[in-house]
Amino acid sequence: MYDVVGVGNAVVDVIARADFADVERLALNKGAMTLIEPEEADRLMGEMTAAKLSSGGSVANSLAAMASLGSSVAFVGKVQQDESGRAFQHDMAAIGVDCCLPAAAEGPATARCLIFVTPDADRTMQTSLGVSSLLGPDDIDPAAIRDAQITYLEGYLFDLDLAKQAFVRAAELSHAAGNRVALTLSDPFCVARHRAAFRQLVAGHVDILFANSDEIISLYEVESFDDAADLVSAQVETAVITRGEAGSVIIGNGERFHVDAEPVADVVDTTGAGDLYAAGVLFGLTRGYELDVAGRVGAICAAEIISHYGARPETPLSDIVREALG
Repeated sequence: MYDVVGVGNAVVDVIARADFADVERLALNKGAMTLIEPEEADRLMGEMTAAKLSSGGSVANSLAAMASLGSSVAFVGKVQQDESGRAFQHDMAAIGVDCCLPAAAEGPATARCLIFVTPDADRTMQTSLGVSSLLGPDDIDPAAIRDAQITYLEGYLFDLDLAKQAFVRAAELSHAAGNRVALTLSDPFCVARHRAAFRQLVAGHVDILFANSDEIISLYEVESFDDAADLVSAQVETAVITRGEAGSVIIGNGERFHVDAEPVADVVDTTGAGDLYAAGVLFGLTRGYELDVAGRVGAICAAEIISHYGARPETPLSDIVREALG
């Protein structure tokens, strides 16, 4: 039924421009994702001007992009029965993503991610997980997982013990059905906090690993990218490692491919670049593309997203990819 089912944070993104001085004044950890309490989220929202709101979350962004490419996708997450939760579900359904979202009747609010975009197009994220922090193994939809070619897991969730259990359950269901499991490491700080658990998950349950160079080096605690690439290639079927302007490297089938970054006239906002790249690669893998071609699709999708504000495509990605690949 599905090309990909994603398990991740159901987050409402709040995106606004910010000066370097603002980031320093607010004592934000520039370029990283930091978990905050709901009260801090309320305070920081008061500091944001001309903010843009949309449904978000790393895996949710990837699934939205895959829907734009023409894939059949579903999202597993957790929302509250509040305005943000209803908006998230409506937004995802409107762009063609099926939702398996048990709505809580009480407890924390739907998650929010406040994204401060500086003039260098970098994004600093302050995330209040809210009810997403309660996502557990009982929230995993067995039928959706069994019916998906690939189950895609969001590393940001790994800060939470219940989510760790949910990941293992989803992976076991997927493999029992003869399907594949993909994981994005999401953030080097998240990797550093849970390195041993991530290594165990990757070695025992993951077929396709997405990471950037900082994350993969942190995972294996080595000095160089090449050392990390050698280690990960022995543990997963396919490793997809992004390197910013230097493009990406995809390792699989005993080969290593370098994929150039697509040229962009003006880099406006890097929010969602990794999410869109992963979407393109997953699209290619579910279509049976060679690894280098799947990487090219990823690069094309990432180029579209960094050319404007926000983490959702403004132009149908299927049209862009069709024109680029011919």
